[in-house]
Amino acid sequence: MTDGASTTGERAPSVAREPWQPATITAVSRLTSRVVSVTLRPERWRPFLAGQHADVRLTAEDGYRTHRSYSIASPPAAEGTLELVIELLGDGEVSPFFHEVAAAGDTVEIRGPSASHFAWRPEEPGAVFLAAGGSGVVPFLSMVRQRAHVTAPSPMALLYSARSWEDVIAGEELLAHEQAQRGLVVSFALTRQAPRRSSDFAARIDASIVAEMMARLGEPVRHAFVCGAQRFVGSVADLLVGAGVPAQSIRTERYGGS
Repeated sequence: MTDGASTTGERAPSVAREPWQPATITAVSRLTSRVVSVTLRPERWRPFLAGQHADVRLTAEDGYRTHRSYSIASPPAAEGTLELVIELLGDGEVSPFFHEVAAAGDTVEIRGPSASHFAWRPEEPGAVFLAAGGSGVVPFLSMVRQRAHVTAPSPMALLYSARSWEDVIAGEELLAHEQAQRGLVVSFALTRQAPRRSSDFAARIDASIVAEMMARLGEPVRHAFVCGAQRFVGSVADLLVGAGVPAQSIRTERYGGS
């Protein structure tokens, strides 16, 4: 497995070393009670891959600076802007700004996009399995959205674990993509609520759920991506290996806490 520590939500900074640049906030909208979508227009746009992330830096009036890394939710096809999906953390230094202060027209600094180990490259052949825990779905939003722009894309399955439907990020949009995109399977595993559809699950992800999703995918998994909290990523990666997915085909992205 390949592993990159930290990208979705407010996480530790990345190690990117390119210059910071200003970016204008063009929109802020609430997705759930604890998650907002922030759209940024960087001064200098450059292409990226679905699954990459960007660093955001804030500077206080007294000169104090802090930065965090956030996965990009928008697809590479949306040239000119980057959408970040930011979860509010109680002890966060950056996420409260985007939840309580940020507005269209404000300027922040960004660096990136960066990190290529967790990127989906549509030209790579073979079925793709995505497993998300909570805000770990953010890089997969970019992948699912980008897949809509790909001619003859590979089969893709998204298994998304959340506590309840109210905690699901962009749930209705994901369902719409499943309807519109041939070969895309989306299922939710809700741990504290009954599912809306018979094709979803009311349980934590286990071996039987992974096996069911792999069967719905219809082809052997060639590329697997897992993103979420530490414990979730480790558990699902082990389940995938147990289901016969080669460890070298599994890429993981995790953030702090269990």
